[in-house]
Amino acid sequence: MKNKIWIYTLVAIGFVLTLNIGCNKNDKSSLEISQKVSYPIDSAAFTTLERTVIPVPVPSTSPALLPTEISKYSQNGYGVWKFGPGLVYQKRLDIMSPAYSNTSVTNTAKLLNFFAMTDIHLTDKESPAQAILYGYKGGIISAYSGIMLYTTHVLDAVVQTVNALNKKNPFDFGISLGDNCNNSQYNELRWFIDVLDGKNINPGSGIKKDPIPGPNNDYQDEYKAAGLDKSIPWYQALGNHDHFWMGVKRPDDYIRQTYIGENILNMGNIFTDTLGIKSRGFYMGVFDCNTVYGDVIGVGPVKDFTAPPKIAADSNRRSLLIGEWLSEFFKTTSNPKGHGFNEADAKRGFACYSFEPKSDLPVKVIVLDDTQRDDDPDVDIYGHSSFDKERYDWLVKELDKGQSEGKLMIIASHVPIGVNDPNPELGMSKFSVVTEKDLIAKLHTYPNLILWVAGHRHLNTVTALKSPDANRPELGFWEVETSSLREFPQQFRTFEIVRNSDNTISILTTDVDPAVKEGSFAGISRSYAIAAYQIFKILMPLQPTGSFSYNAELVKELSPEMQSKIQKFGTPVRK
Repeated sequence: MKNKIWIYTLVAIGFVLTLNIGCNKNDKSSLEISQKVSYPIDSAAFTTLERTVIPVPVPSTSPALLPTEISKYSQNGYGVWKFGPGLVYQKRLDIMSPAYSNTSVTNTAKLLNFFAMTDIHLTDKESPAQAILYGYKGGIISAYSGIMLYTTHVLDAVVQTVNALNKKNPFDFGISLGDNCNNSQYNELRWFIDVLDGKNINPGSGIKKDPIPGPNNDYQDEYKAAGLDKSIPWYQALGNHDHFWMGVKRPDDYIRQTYIGENILNMGNIFTDTLGIKSRGFYMGVFDCNTVYGDVIGVGPVKDFTAPPKIAADSNRRSLLIGEWLSEFFKTTSNPKGHGFNEADAKRGFACYSFEPKSDLPVKVIVLDDTQRDDDPDVDIYGHSSFDKERYDWLVKELDKGQSEGKLMIIASHVPIGVNDPNPELGMSKFSVVTEKDLIAKLHTYPNLILWVAGHRHLNTVTALKSPDANRPELGFWEVETSSLREFPQQFRTFEIVRNSDNTISILTTDVDPAVKEGSFAGISRSYAIAAYQIFKILMPLQPTGSFSYNAELVKELSPEMQSKIQKFGTPVRK
C-alpha cells in the first residue's frame, strides 16, 4: 500500500514519467534499429484527428520484466504499438445554459491558433543528484525510465512536428507549461532552450562517453536540433521541477554540492523518513553511458559499498534558483527574447507576465507562476499550487484590466486548479494566501475568462468550471490539461479558438503525437514509454473514447458586450 501511495503521490505532482522501446511491430532490438537511423521525424505529421497511437498488449506468455531489462523488451512484446483510427471532436456544452441548443450553429471565423507542450523533463542521465533508486527495480516510474536516455530527441521531434503542422495551419504562438527540467539543472534548461533555438545538442555531461563509436547512432551523440520555425513566438511558464530537487524539495547545501560534485547522492526514503531529504542510507544511482542501454550503476544500500560510488563532476549540472532559471531565457536566438519574462522581474524571481498574441485581436494570455516558493514552510513534497500575496494580487489586477478593456482572457500555468483528484498533493497549499475555493469563486466574476491551460499531472483532461449563477453562463470557463512529453502518451496539444455563427466561441483542442521515423531515437523513446506503462502497470485513465487521447470542442458563452465586439474579428474558417 505504501508503494501505491508513493506512485500516486508522484503522479500528482507531475513527477511520474514513463519508459518506452523500439517502435513498432517487428522484434528488432532498439540497438539494431538505432544503428541505422538517426533522429529525424517521419515524412508527414498528423494530429490525433487523423490517427492515434495504440499500444499492443504484451503477450500473456511473456515473462514479467524489470524496467532495467531494456534489451529484453522487444523480444518479449513490450513497447509495441500500432496506428489506430483518428478521434473526432467531442462537443462539450457543460458550461452553457441547459436551454442552449447549437444544432444549427457553425464555426465561422478563426480567432487564434496556438500549441502547448509540457512536462518534457529533460534529464541529465549522468547527474549524481538523481533519485534512480526509487524506480530502477520497479518501484516509482518517475524515478527511473529508459526514456531518460532520449528526452532531448523527443523534444526535437516535437519541434519538427510543430513546424510541419505550422505549414498547414500557421500558429500564432506556442507555450511550454513548465517542467522543462527534470532536476532544476542548468544543463537541462540549456538543452531545452537550445533545442528550440536549433543549436547543436550534446546530450551528455561529465566525461564524454560514446557507447557505439560513430555519429548519430546512440543516445550520447551530438546532433543539430531543427529549431522552431522563426515565425512562431514561444512563451514559457515555471514548473516545480524547474526549481526544486526532483520537483519535490528545495535542495539543501548537501544536495547542491552533490549536483556539481563526483559523489553519487546518498539519501534515505524521503517519503517515510522524518528526516526527509536529510535522511541517508542508500546511493541513488546513475546511468552508465558507456553502455548501449544505459545500465544503472552506483545504486543500493551504503553498507554494500566498500567506497562511495562516483561519476565525473560537471559544474554545468548546478541547480538553478528561480531568478537564475528565468534569466536564461534572455540567452536565446528565437522569439521573443525572454520568452515572455520581464528581465527585471526575472532577476528577482517573479515568474508571472501577460501578453497579447495578436495586436488586432482582443485576447490576452496571463502566464501565472502557481508553484510553491523556495521558502515555503510546507513539510510535505512541493507539488501543490500556491499563491503568495504578490502573485495573487498581480493575477487579480491582470484580470481586472483585461475585463475592463474588453479582452478575452486565457490563463496558463503549470499546476491546474479545481481537479477532482483523490490525492491531497493536488490541492492548494495550506500556506497559500487564497484557498482554491475562493480563487475559483473570484475567477467566476470574470465573464471574459474563457480558458485555463495547465500541465503537471501528466494527463489529458478537460474540466468544466461552471458558472455559479445559472442565469449567467458566461461566468463559466474551461480548464484543459496536457499530458507529459516524457511519459506515455507523450503528446502536446493545439488550441484553435473560433467564433461561431451565434457569436459564442468554440475552443478546438487537439492532441498531437510527435511524428517519429521508424527506428529514430524519438521512436525508440515512444516504445520505451509504452513498455514502462506496461511494466509498472500504471492505471492511466482512459478517455470516454476508449483512448488515452481526447479531442474536444469546448463551447463558451460570451457576454452581450463581447458578442457584439467579437463579430469584427477573425478569418473565415476553412471548410
